[in-house]
Amino acid sequence: MFWRGWPLALALGLAACANTALVPGFPDASRVERLQRLLPADVLLLGEQHDAPDHQRVHRIVVEALAAQNALAALALEMVSQGRSSASLPPGASEEAVREALQWDNEGWPWAAYGPAVMAAVRSGVPVIGANLPSAQLRGAMARVELDSLMGPTQLRAQQQNIRSGHCDMLPESQIAPMARVQIARDVAMASTLTGAVRSGKTVVLLAGGGHVDRSLGVPLHLGPGLKVKAVLIRAEARAEAAEESLNFDAIWPAQAAPVVDYCAKFGASRRPRP
Repeated sequence: MFWRGWPLALALGLAACANTALVPGFPDASRVERLQRLLPADVLLLGEQHDAPDHQRVHRIVVEALAAQNALAALALEMVSQGRSSASLPPGASEEAVREALQWDNEGWPWAAYGPAVMAAVRSGVPVIGANLPSAQLRGAMARVELDSLMGPTQLRAQQQNIRSGHCDMLPESQIAPMARVQIARDVAMASTLTGAVRSGKTVVLLAGGGHVDRSLGVPLHLGPGLKVKAVLIRAEARAEAAEESLNFDAIWPAQAAPVVDYCAKFGASRRPRP
């Protein structure tokens, strides 16, 4: 029988025996230790950089460690819409069957990156559930001005600025407020999904972009006060703004940096008319 206080040494041993080689400088065992410091928690939010492979590696380590302790209630994903789930599948289901159940968008979210964590949950008999706002509801969210009131004025301005800078200052100003509402609606949807998946004595894990797990702007704003929530930002090691960021997260976990890509240059090029 397993329990929440399952010996740490066994969890460390399980992580170290994973079939992927250790990442230099960031051994699996140290990552399990960081996880243990945050437990117990009803909800664990893991904020990633989507194009950083080492971040998705952390996902798998966390899922395997919690599952080994019989402490994983569900794995919720930003990458999948609400209403999609692997719950009806057996632990031995094929990857193809899991992708079909989740209606996985491999173009938007490469299965090679997220599949290991997803399959670790499935193999442990733990449901994988979609948490994001369905795409059919995105346009409607843009017009829902009541979403603005779910944040304070300062928070709303910060959210709108994130939309502005996140689109390389190339969006028309008229689109900033509607796009910020979509972001808020997505956070509300994820919070609702997590709340419905909470199980006593276990932890629901959300995999999402770093902005979604920010305590000052994201999913934590929309979770009930009775839940024990831990928000983690995974990112490349120490940057100058670490002290300020630490106020918005319960922990900042170091990881290998992703290759530097100038997305704004690509974004700008995509908007230029073809010759």
